[in-house]
Amino acid sequence: MVNDRGQLYTIEGIAAGLIMLLTAFIVVNSTSVYTPGDTHISDWQLEVLGGDALNMMNTAPNITIGKSPLQTIVETDDAGKSFQPMFLSLINNKTGPDRDHIQYMANVTYRESGGAVNSTFLSDSGRQLYGGEHAVRVSDWVIVEKRFPDCHFSSCSGKHAVLVEVLLWRD
Repeated sequence: MVNDRGQLYTIEGIAAGLIMLLTAFIVVNSTSVYTPGDTHISDWQLEVLGGDALNMMNTAPNITIGKSPLQTIVETDDAGKSFQPMFLSLINNKTGPDRDHIQYMANVTYRESGGAVNSTFLSDSGRQLYGGEHAVRVSDWVIVEKRFPDCHFSSCSGKHAVLVEVLLWRD
C-alpha cells in the first residue's frame, strides 16, 4: 500500500451514501403514515352532516308557528313520505352538478311510563345496509304530541320527548 488516502475517501463515501439512503427512507415513510385518527375523518364529517340536517329539520321556521318540520313528520302517519325527500335533499346536497350518495335508515325511540323503551320505523332511503358499509348514528330529541300504537299507558299521550335516530352510510 502506497498511501491510505483512498481508503478514507471510500469509507467517507459509503457513510455519506448510507446517510442519504436513511434520510430518503425516513422522508418517504413519514409522508405515508396514517394515524388511526385520520381514518375516521370521513365518519366524523358524515356525523356532522347528519346532525346538522336533523337540527335544521327540528327548527321551526317561525317562532309563532311553534312546530318544526320534524315534529310534524313524527306526529303524522305518513312520516316516510315527508321525511325522505326533505332529509335526502339536505344530506345529499353538494356544490357541482352531481349529488352525493348518502343512504339512511331512521327510527323513532320513545319510553313508556312503565320504563320500557320501544322503537318504531320512521323512514329509509330505499337501500338496505348490508354490513360492508361503515355507518354512523346521529340523533336528535323531538317534543311531540302523539300516542304511539303500542304504547298502552296514559302518559304516552300529550307532549313528550322522543328520540329520532338516523343511521347514515355512504353508498
